[in-house]
Amino acid sequence: MATHILGIDIGGSGIKGAPVDLDEGEFTRDRVRIDTPKKSTPEAVADLVVELVDQLAGDVEDGTPVGITVPAVVDHGVVRTAANIDKSWIGTDADALFTERLGRPVHVVNDADAAGVAEMHYGAGKDNTGVVLLTTLGTGIGSALFLRGELLPNTELGHLELDGHDAETRAASSVRDEEDLSWKEWAKRLQRYYSHVEALLWPDLIIVGGGVSKKADKFLPLLDLRAPIVPAQLRNDAGIIGAAWYTAHEEE
Repeated sequence: MATHILGIDIGGSGIKGAPVDLDEGEFTRDRVRIDTPKKSTPEAVADLVVELVDQLAGDVEDGTPVGITVPAVVDHGVVRTAANIDKSWIGTDADALFTERLGRPVHVVNDADAAGVAEMHYGAGKDNTGVVLLTTLGTGIGSALFLRGELLPNTELGHLELDGHDAETRAASSVRDEEDLSWKEWAKRLQRYYSHVEALLWPDLIIVGGGVSKKADKFLPLLDLRAPIVPAQLRNDAGIIGAAWYTAHEEE
C-alpha cells in the first residue's frame, strides 16, 4: 500500500484536497481548494473533484486510491442523507461514481468520521483506548464515536432531540454567529448538549473540532463535564487526512 494517498474533503462551500503522508499524518504539499458549485449535484461535484485530482496527481503514484468526505451519512459507499449538498445525492453510490470518474479506487466517508479517524491516529485521541467522542462544531454538529480506536460510523449525534429542538439548531457554531451569542451564552447551550451526550455515552474523552476549535480557550473552560474535553489538534486538515487514512485501510 502506498504511503502517500490523496484526501478530498467536500464541504458546503469548498472542495479541498491534498496528498497525505500516512506515516506522519501530514500533507506532502499545500492543499488545493475549489469552490463547491451552487448546484452541488453528484455530477457537478464529480467534475470539480476530477479537476482537483488532476492538479494533485503528480504528487502520488498512478492508480493510488483516493479518499473523499461528504457531509452526509455514507452506508457502504452509498449516500443516505444530504447536509449542505444537493438532495440528489441521496441514494447515490458515491464510491462507484468517483471510482468511475477518476479511474482510481475511491472510498467515500462521512466528514465527521474522517475528522475523527485523523484525530484518533495522529491528533488529540492518539493512543486512547477508551470511549472517545469527537464533535465538529460548524454549520451543524457532526460526530464520530470510537471504542478502543475503532469507529462506529454515522452516529449523527448533532441531531439528538434536546428540549424539543434538533440539538445542532441550538448549539452549532453557526447558531452562535446567527444569534450573535456571547461565548458565555453559547457555552450554556454547549453545556446542555454535552451534558446530555455524556449521560448517554459516558465517554472517556471528548474532542471538539471544526473551525471554531482554534478559539477553544474562549468556551471550553466554561464547560463543566465529567470527561476531559479538548480541542482537536489537526483542525481543518483533519477531513483530508482522515479521508486518506480511511481509504488506505479500506483498500487493505
